[in-house]
Amino acid sequence: MIHAVQGGNVRSSWFGQRRLTPRACVARRKKHVRTFVADAFEDFGFITGDFAQASERGDAVDDQRPDVLVVGVSVDGIEVGKIIQTLARKDFAGKVLVVGPPESIMVKAARQICDEHGIAMLPLLSTPFDAGSLRACVAALLPSEPLPSPPVDVAEALTADWLELWYQQKVNLRTLVASGAEALVRLRHPAWGVVLPAYFIPDERDPNFNALSEFVIGRAIEDWRYMLKQKGPVDLSINLPVSFLRDGEAVHEMCRRMPDHPAFGGLLIELDSSEVIDNLDLVIDVAREVRLRNIAISVDNVGVEWPSLMGPRSFPFAELKVDHQFVTGCTDDRLKQTVCRRIIEFAHERGARVLAQGIETRADFLAAHALGFDLVQGYLFGKPTAVRKFARLRLSPASTAGSVA
Repeated sequence: MIHAVQGGNVRSSWFGQRRLTPRACVARRKKHVRTFVADAFEDFGFITGDFAQASERGDAVDDQRPDVLVVGVSVDGIEVGKIIQTLARKDFAGKVLVVGPPESIMVKAARQICDEHGIAMLPLLSTPFDAGSLRACVAALLPSEPLPSPPVDVAEALTADWLELWYQQKVNLRTLVASGAEALVRLRHPAWGVVLPAYFIPDERDPNFNALSEFVIGRAIEDWRYMLKQKGPVDLSINLPVSFLRDGEAVHEMCRRMPDHPAFGGLLIELDSSEVIDNLDLVIDVAREVRLRNIAISVDNVGVEWPSLMGPRSFPFAELKVDHQFVTGCTDDRLKQTVCRRIIEFAHERGARVLAQGIETRADFLAAHALGFDLVQGYLFGKPTAVRKFARLRLSPASTAGSVA
């Protein structure tokens, strides 16, 4: 991948006026419509921007250089004709996506103006519309390349600032109140779009392995401060490898970076259960050390090997997360129910809470409730999303309850 350097920062190269990562700009007066469309484009892998006033159209085109400009033709919408004329003056090389009813005279007028100025239009997005119909309209702009092979070099990703954290809500099973969120690392590649961890997480022997963990810690703290300003404090958990805990200086630095703010409820470090069991003494020692700095340990993906956590030493863990394979479909599976009950009893006897992972159906939710879990997490309550979208969509008690009623 070729990069240009400006002002000391690495950014993606340009092909004419087109960035490698597709960009969309949404021109709609109604904020809730702009937000919905922008969120959908972000899910498709676009970088998004928007504006609400016709007077902003020139600056938006110059600053954002979108590949697709979304305009609505409703009566109270932005003046479509003026926007298209502005695009023509600026030699706009992208495409226009018009939103409106097919029979609308304004839609036909917009098409005529685009034709006169030589501006390409995507298929009309008929109203009412949803994310599926929007995707169909921009399908030709979506990245067609397969996922990267060989895997993306994490050193390049760190240098180019391609990494980000997405967040998935945890929900208190008894009250249906949001109870923290798990941070999941993602890579937004300029050509391939959003890349899952399997394609860029390095081997623990890689010299950049610890650098990735340090990025996760630092970005989670930055995101916590952002969400504090937007919607109030959120209790966050991050995933780290046990090998990170072997570096005493790295652990001390993590402790020093914790926010000194009265609203900070602490950071939860999620460690895979198999790694915890293989390094139980180390993890227990670190758990005792970091809890004095408002950091706790969660054991992730707990399954039938849970008795191995019953070491002779005290149990310093704050949370156990039951592997989704023992939660999904447990309504009609007595073996899965037994495993879940034993883990719950074991954790509650030691003062730890228990979370059911992979809740995707109402049946699994009801089963988790009956078994006595404390928290639930899964697609039933929302998929992982980027921090800005997560801050906007933080679940309220009412919306959460509605999703499982």
